[in-house]
Amino acid sequence: MLLYAVIAIDLFALGADLNMRALLGNLATATAQEAKRADALYELAAGLQGSILIATAVVFIIWFHRSRVNAEHYTRDVCTLGRGWAIGSWFVPIGNLWLPYRVAKETWQASAQSAPDGSRRTVSMAPVRAWWTLWVGSLAVSRLGAVLYTKHTKDELPDGLRQALSVIALSELLDIVAAVLAILFVRKLTRMQQLPAVPYAAPQAGPQP
Repeated sequence: MLLYAVIAIDLFALGADLNMRALLGNLATATAQEAKRADALYELAAGLQGSILIATAVVFIIWFHRSRVNAEHYTRDVCTLGRGWAIGSWFVPIGNLWLPYRVAKETWQASAQSAPDGSRRTVSMAPVRAWWTLWVGSLAVSRLGAVLYTKHTKDELPDGLRQALSVIALSELLDIVAAVLAILFVRKLTRMQQLPAVPYAAPQAGPQP
């Protein structure tokens, strides 16, 4: 699963952040070679994160749409947004901070009504809420870190850069936790949708991101 690759690359990026932060705290003793190595690691981490983000986003959205379609095999009363929103919601400015969550929540609720005897299961919404909260939180902290890093780079203030790198490192940690929660969300929803449904046929299993 690509989400495991996200975790691995985030850990690498976290190490690059902390390495750069340590270097900025010891500029008096740091060598040019150490500075060059730190810059190279930081740039490599940024490039890897950008690449894995695109790949994971494509696969995740494909799976997300398939899960939303599958939810209609169980009930059509819960899903208030059309299946196309499973894709489109991610590309709505500002709205993409809550519309995908709404689709995920409705898909989760619809899939929870798939007990073989036709009754509704009681399934906690905690996995969905936790994943989305951590993911949006990581985006917000990452954005703040990027703004601070750009500002202090222009000002050439080492202490400011160290502060920015601390914020960026925090965003890496939040993203790692969000990726773990995303894996749990994907696995749980996939398991729910693989159980027999009444009166509809069992849905097709889509690829997991």
